[in-house]
Amino acid sequence: MRPVTEHDIRTSFVNCSKGEAKRLDLPKDLADHPWDDLDFLGWRDPGAPERAYLVVERDGLLVGIALRVTAGGSRRFTSRSMCSLCLTTHTGGGVALMTARRTGEAGRQGDSVGRYLCVDLACSLYSRGKKEAAGAGVVDESLTPEEKVARTRANLRSFLDKVVA
Repeated sequence: MRPVTEHDIRTSFVNCSKGEAKRLDLPKDLADHPWDDLDFLGWRDPGAPERAYLVVERDGLLVGIALRVTAGGSRRFTSRSMCSLCLTTHTGGGVALMTARRTGEAGRQGDSVGRYLCVDLACSLYSRGKKEAAGAGVVDESLTPEEKVARTRANLRSFLDKVVA
């Protein structure tokens, strides 16, 4: 992913109002992100833990998606969950249901799309082996890092297509 500016991010959102995009808290360390290793910019709002955001390059344009994070029930540390983007398994609540309001009339009618995602939204780093999830190593895959990245990108495209349809 190419480095993005605050203005790029705020003007990219497709499923929230301009006012909401103007008020959302951006990551404080934009310049320090490992842009070459990112398929998307994802972050949780530190002031509102039920909110998360994804910014993705799609067909040469940035597309921002506002997400609602569903608070899960208490889980035992031994339970495992899998992210639907990168297919990384996590223990202890490392995955949460995140929903995005659809664009257009469907979104105005309250329609949304949900996926189970890594709570830290570091799917790009997990796919590339740059970050390891708690309990990693339990699921052994024969895919190369390049194949995992391609799978993550395909799953991300599929999610975006459902939100922006």
